[in-house]
Amino acid sequence: MTATIEPDVGSSDAPQPTFDSFNPATGDLVGTHPIDGREQVDAAVAAAREATEWWQGLGFEGRKEYLLQWRSVLTRRLHQLADQVHREGGKPHGDALLEAGLAIDHIAWAAKHAPKVLGRQKVASGLLMTNQAATVEYRPLGVVGVIGPWNYPIFTPIGSIAYALAAGNTVVFKPSEYTPGVGRFLVDTFTEVVHGRPVLNLVTGLGETGSALCTADIDKIAFTGSSATGKKVMAACAENLTPVVIEAGGKDSMIIDEDADLKSAAEAALWGGMSNAGQTCIGTERVYVHERVFDPFMAELLRQAEGLRPGYDDGGVYGPSTMPKQLDVIRSHIEDAIARGGRPVLGGADAVGERFVQPTILTHVPEDSLAVTEETFGPTLVVNPVKDMDEAVELTNATKYGLAGAVFGKKRAMDIAGRIRSGMTSVNSVIAFAAVPGLPFGGVGDSGFGRIHGPDGLREFTYPKAITRQRMKPVIMLQSMARDEKTESRFTQILTLLHGGSGTLPKKR
Repeated sequence: MTATIEPDVGSSDAPQPTFDSFNPATGDLVGTHPIDGREQVDAAVAAAREATEWWQGLGFEGRKEYLLQWRSVLTRRLHQLADQVHREGGKPHGDALLEAGLAIDHIAWAAKHAPKVLGRQKVASGLLMTNQAATVEYRPLGVVGVIGPWNYPIFTPIGSIAYALAAGNTVVFKPSEYTPGVGRFLVDTFTEVVHGRPVLNLVTGLGETGSALCTADIDKIAFTGSSATGKKVMAACAENLTPVVIEAGGKDSMIIDEDADLKSAAEAALWGGMSNAGQTCIGTERVYVHERVFDPFMAELLRQAEGLRPGYDDGGVYGPSTMPKQLDVIRSHIEDAIARGGRPVLGGADAVGERFVQPTILTHVPEDSLAVTEETFGPTLVVNPVKDMDEAVELTNATKYGLAGAVFGKKRAMDIAGRIRSGMTSVNSVIAFAAVPGLPFGGVGDSGFGRIHGPDGLREFTYPKAITRQRMKPVIMLQSMARDEKTESRFTQILTLLHGGSGTLPKKR
């Protein structure tokens, strides 16, 4: 990715700078895009603001119709979209198809469920306020800014874009500078569906463009990226008290109990750790295996890992590292683990090449090594034995992150999953929760806060509006300057009947 200056045809102003996106597998130029500055970002936000009246005026059913049309357009052009991801992100075409397909399913879910989740609902008034009819509904915020990542340039931002749109907001989308063409494809297809109206707008550029979006006249920011960048986003948004949704990094573990199906667990560990070149925030980076089945699990894991290799259009099961500077991080984590006594049983420090990283599995890695404590974001697995599941849970939770994870086992699997401090956990599968549109997606700790997907994801881009309507005169009038002692006495009697019973007193222990 390089920045250049190109003439701004038709304008007397200074030429607008541009940047290039490259295929990370081949180094070939994929596209050239403008670096949008403050002026362009503000114009995009203003256009989105102007479009809110039309978009909100459609109501849930009108918006649903347009969103489902967009879903259909993306489905018909699925291979074109996947090819853009393949060329710009380097991942295999099949993986790009899977990512796009899951995103399309989320668009449909958000469009169909928004009326029920966000529409006006009756709320019980309670005995004290029985004369009031109470309702709550969830109203759109206005303009939402979405800053997307490069590792899943369709699926991840759609989790914010589709849900924000279904809730009645307009959106300004800043895709990663590594995958701007994917962002352009998404925005262009939606704009085609809404006949050119600026409901979903695109801004492209580097970090300065994202910073400008954070401080623009928007009503919320949804950010996906590293924890360090997430903190910078929060600091920028604090200038205008703009609320944020942060989906940051993870250091997810897989726990394997002694009664687990080891073949399935090994298959899941390889997929969770190696797919997308390990560039998955909810992927598997640590594996804790009950010591009683550690040796057979390792034998199965290495058997399944035979022949796995990266590549591009040559049968490789995953692609290159999309962000070149991540290669140094991956190498440093592997070297640190080995220097501290970890054992490389597949790959190693020399597995990191100029563009691709060979599959690497390390065992008996100390818990204070970088490969255990920090996000590696590469096709590596740290596999350590544990004496029991209590130790597995303790080690899993001994991290500043808290995004996702997986548990393999039978009798105790659900109990173990419930003890993990994370936003999401799969039992006897890996990353399954991301494909269930009705489930919330997000983490705790340094993995961020707020949620996308599901009812929580729809409400994330709204504010609740509560309304009470008096439907009869109250039995006792409390909201009056003419309230007397008799009224207050009656209120006390009613309150005592409702809440003053002996059952409310704590029992002696």
